[in-house]
Amino acid sequence: MQLIETALFLLLAVVLSGWVARITRMPLPLVQIALGAGVVMLTGKSVDLRPEIFFLLFLPPLLFVDGWRIPKAALFRDRKVILELALGLVVFTVLGLGFFIHWMIPAMPLAVAFALAAILSPTDPIAVSAIAGRSPMPKRLMHILEGESLLNDATGLTCMRIAVIAATTGAFSLTHAVGTFAWLALAGIAVGVMVSMGIGLAKGFISRRWGEDVGGQILVSLLMPFAAYLAAEAIHASGILAAVAAGITMSFTEREGSAMAATRIRRAVVWDTVQFTANGLIFVILGEQMPSILARAAEVIKTTPQKEVWWLAVYVMAIVGVLATLRFIWVWATLRLTLFSRQKGKSERPKLRWRLVAVMSLSGVRGAITLAGILTLPFFLADGTLLPARNLAIFLAAGVIIISLVVASIALPMLLKGVELPPEDRAYTIEDRARKAAALAAIRALEQAERDALGAGVRPDEHAAVVARLMESYRHQIELASGADDDETVRNHQMEKLERELALLALTAQRAELVQLARKRLVDEETARKLVRELDLQEIRLG
Repeated sequence: MQLIETALFLLLAVVLSGWVARITRMPLPLVQIALGAGVVMLTGKSVDLRPEIFFLLFLPPLLFVDGWRIPKAALFRDRKVILELALGLVVFTVLGLGFFIHWMIPAMPLAVAFALAAILSPTDPIAVSAIAGRSPMPKRLMHILEGESLLNDATGLTCMRIAVIAATTGAFSLTHAVGTFAWLALAGIAVGVMVSMGIGLAKGFISRRWGEDVGGQILVSLLMPFAAYLAAEAIHASGILAAVAAGITMSFTEREGSAMAATRIRRAVVWDTVQFTANGLIFVILGEQMPSILARAAEVIKTTPQKEVWWLAVYVMAIVGVLATLRFIWVWATLRLTLFSRQKGKSERPKLRWRLVAVMSLSGVRGAITLAGILTLPFFLADGTLLPARNLAIFLAAGVIIISLVVASIALPMLLKGVELPPEDRAYTIEDRARKAAALAAIRALEQAERDALGAGVRPDEHAAVVARLMESYRHQIELASGADDDETVRNHQMEKLERELALLALTAQRAELVQLARKRLVDEETARKLVRELDLQEIRLG
C-alpha cells in the first residue's frame, strides 16, 4: 500500500510541475527536482532508488521512443558529428576528467575517478530541450544533441563498467576493454534490430490474417523496448543500445504504413503520455535523492584532504568547469572538421562563431542517468574491503547534475538568440517535392476511380462533382509546392501557415458551437462527442 501511495505522490508531483513551470517560467527539470526534494522533506519518505530497476523501468521506453521518432535523414546526414560527440568526446572526457579528479582529490583512486568521469560523460537531451524551450533551438542542433545522447549513454556506461572492473580487481587490460566494448555495442544493436523485426513481422502476419486489434498493437509497441532491453542484458550486451536500435528499426519497418490510421493516432497519444510521465518521474525521483545525499556531506568530507564542508562545493564547481572546457574544445574541433570545413567549389570555409560552440558546450547537462549510474558503484573490492571514496563520487555526481542544470537554464536562453547552423541542403525543395509527388498520386487515383465508376452504375454527375472537389484541393497543394524561386517558396509556406491558422480558428468555432448545443441538449451527448472527435482529428492533421 505504501508503494502505491508513493507512486501516486510522484505522479501528482509530475502534474504539478507542469503548472508550476508555466507560472514561474522556470525550467521544467529544475521544478521537478525541487518538487521531489519537497515531497521528501514534507513526508519524510523517499523512493529507494535501485539502479537496476530504474534502468529497466525508465530507460528502455524513453530511448526507444527517441530512436523511433528522431528524423533518420537528420541522423544520417550529421552522422560524423554525432559519432565524434558520442564516442570520441566520451573517451576524451573519461581520460581528461579522470586524471583531473584524481589529481584534485588524491584520496580517490584513479580507477574510481575514471568511473566517475565515465558516468558524468552522458548528456541529458530531455533537460536541454526543456531548458531551451523558452528560446527556440535550431532543429538541426537539437537533432545533433538528440543523436549524441542516444549513443553516449551506452558509451559512458560501458566505460564505467570497465573502470569498475579495474577498481574492484586492480587489473586492467586494454585488449579486454576493447573486446568488451565491441561486444556490448554490436551485440546490443543486433539484438534490438532482431527483436524489432521479429515482432514487426509477427504483428503484420497476424493483422493480415485475422485483422488488427488497436489496443493490442499499442500494448505490443509498449512492450517492445523492454523485450529488446532484457534480451540484450540476458547475453550481457548493452540493453540501452538494444532499445535504441529497436526504436530505429521500428520506424523503418513501419514505413509501409501497414498499421491502421486509428492505431497510429492512438499509439502516438499513448506514447506522448508515457514519455511525459517517465521524463517527469525521472527528475522527481532525482530530486528525492538529493536531501539524503546532501545530508551526508559532513561524513563525505572526512574522506578528502580538506576537512571543511565548503570544499565539496569547490570540487563540484571545478568538475563542472573542466567538463565544460573539455566539451568546448572537442565541439570546436568537431565542428571545424565537419560542418564548418571548406566545401568543394568554395574558396572560403563557413565562419564558426563562438556562440554556437558555447551553446553546444552548455547543452551537455547531466541528468538522472548519471545519478542512477553512479549508484551502481559496488560497495566492496574483490578482497572484501570497502570501495574507497564511493560516497564522495556519488555526492560529486549529484552536485554536477544540479549545477549543470542551473548554469544551462540561466545561460542557454541568452546564448541561443541568433545561433545558426549551416542550412540543411534543399530542405524546402525536398519537402515540396514530396508534397507534389503525393498530390499527383492522389489525383491519378481519383482519375482512375472516376473511370471505374462509369461502368459501375454510379451517377456520373454526382461522382464527377465529388472527384472535382477533391482534385481541386490536391492541385492547390501542387501549386504551393511548385515555387519558382526561394522567395516564392517562402511566400507559399507563409500562405500555408495562414491557411492552417484560419482552419484552426474555424475548427475552434465549430467545437465551441457543438459544446453549446450539447449543453442546451439540442444534440445528444454521444453525437456531440463523435463530432468533436472528428474535429480533433482534423486539428491533429493540421498540426
